[in-house]
Amino acid sequence: MNAVVIAVLVMIGLSLARIHVVIALLVGALAGGLTAGFTTMETIEIFTNGLGTNVNVALSYALLGAFAVAINYTGLPNLLVKAAIKVVGKQGEDRRKTLTKVFVLFLIAFVASLSQNAVPVHIAFIPILIPPLLKVFNELAMDRRATATALTFGLKAPYILLPAGYGLIFHEIIVENMNESGAAIEMGMVPQAMLIPVLGMFIGLLFAIFVTYRKPRNYENKELSDQTLKESDYSYSMPGIILGVISIIAVLYTQVETGNMVFSALIGLLILYIYFAILHFQKKLSFNDSVDLMTDGMKMLAFIAFVMIAAGGFAEVISETGHVQSLVEATAGPIGNNLALGAIVMLIIGLFITMGIGSSFSTIPIIAVIFVPLAEAIGFSPMATIALIGTAGALGDAGSPASDSTLGPTAGLNADGQHNHIWDTCVPTFIHFNLPLILFGWIAAMIL
Repeated sequence: MNAVVIAVLVMIGLSLARIHVVIALLVGALAGGLTAGFTTMETIEIFTNGLGTNVNVALSYALLGAFAVAINYTGLPNLLVKAAIKVVGKQGEDRRKTLTKVFVLFLIAFVASLSQNAVPVHIAFIPILIPPLLKVFNELAMDRRATATALTFGLKAPYILLPAGYGLIFHEIIVENMNESGAAIEMGMVPQAMLIPVLGMFIGLLFAIFVTYRKPRNYENKELSDQTLKESDYSYSMPGIILGVISIIAVLYTQVETGNMVFSALIGLLILYIYFAILHFQKKLSFNDSVDLMTDGMKMLAFIAFVMIAAGGFAEVISETGHVQSLVEATAGPIGNNLALGAIVMLIIGLFITMGIGSSFSTIPIIAVIFVPLAEAIGFSPMATIALIGTAGALGDAGSPASDSTLGPTAGLNADGQHNHIWDTCVPTFIHFNLPLILFGWIAAMIL
């Protein structure tokens, strides 16, 4: 049996059974390591060696969680709720509320799209933007699964299609690895080849918004902090709003300029400490309370941080087994010259690899070295090969419990503890994006 297939199936199966995803990653890695012939202790050692891969990202999440709770304390959430009530109407007329929900979901998808290309902050904006908006979503009775789908669309589709920001990195990885594997392609060919697969993702987004998750879903209004605070403690004031907005702008600007989420989150927190100092002198908040708020915020995203750390260990075990290449090679023989079969098999292989690793960017170098000669032998054109490799790399990023495209949305939407990572983010994004990507990626390979 192939160790990659076993590891991914065990990890996904345990996650769907509501076993904690960190445990699922560890047990999946053990299953993969044992299948590959490693001993239990060898597998644990490899897993442990890979834990440091995502430590920087994990620390970023912890600091951004603290920042999100601090922003909540400035009163911005209450201000947004009041604005939402004016838009929706106090009676919440059904048609008006529906139109508002659709507008908000498309706006979220648009903002997320900007985070990949125009303002490449990636997932750093989610813990800043989404937690304060949860009360607004509750007022609109929005199904957070639709919001998760909109966020993941914005985190994936732009970098797959557009050669700017993170998209430029993704396209460069495709071109460089395909050229090194013997395919003569240029950067301008990638957006053309990926247009059809991204169209499939857009259709999946529309289906999620207008069909699957169109009905109202009620949530409780909960504070983001474990602190027992009075509603008046969250009443907004002009200094709080000004410093809150300044801190958000500073975090995003610093992230763009430095590319470092840890440093940018620290800058935002330091600015908010100015507001806490004002409240301290007004005897409205002690410094001990502000420390407790920060600690609560870090706890809020501790789950995501631990998943990212465990995902690094899981990916290390998969890489060390050497079974990724054997998985690809084992499928080459039965395909022959069957274009339709070859396309679907290559896409499914990409799905398995990316579901395990959790990164489209890391999957491309792994599959390109085998897919390029395989696609040429089967008879695919260069454009079709780009579509296959790009789509196979992107597959699994949505739906993977270890992907930042799913962890990011969960980090924001579960700030009040009412959004399940697997069933409310991973499963919806898998259904609405991976399935259309397979279909439209296959169509692209057939017609290009």
